[in-house]
Amino acid sequence: MPTYQSIIGKTVELTEERKKHILLRHPDMASHISKIAKILLAPDEIRVDSTDKFVLLFYRYFSRISHGKYLTVAIKTNRRNFVLTFYSTHRIKTGEKYEIKKSA
Repeated sequence: MPTYQSIIGKTVELTEERKKHILLRHPDMASHISKIAKILLAPDEIRVDSTDKFVLLFYRYFSRISHGKYLTVAIKTNRRNFVLTFYSTHRIKTGEKYEIKKSA
């Protein structure tokens, strides 16, 4: 099972079950799965999901995907941090902006 480092200091898993979900629900993302690591390490913005404060949405803009789209990695943060889903969108979702805590 692949694991990724994130800019917020959490290691994030991509389980086989979640990968199957992504490929079934968002088949257009199959060729972009390799971008998850880059998005988690260097997002343009991170938002807290408005319906679940334990879900963070990592956004990164790619100008060459469908004439410009954000790829979004949604992760669930709890005892086990994992990729919930991965999709493309034209805009960043409303919701509280996540501020990365700077270490002293």
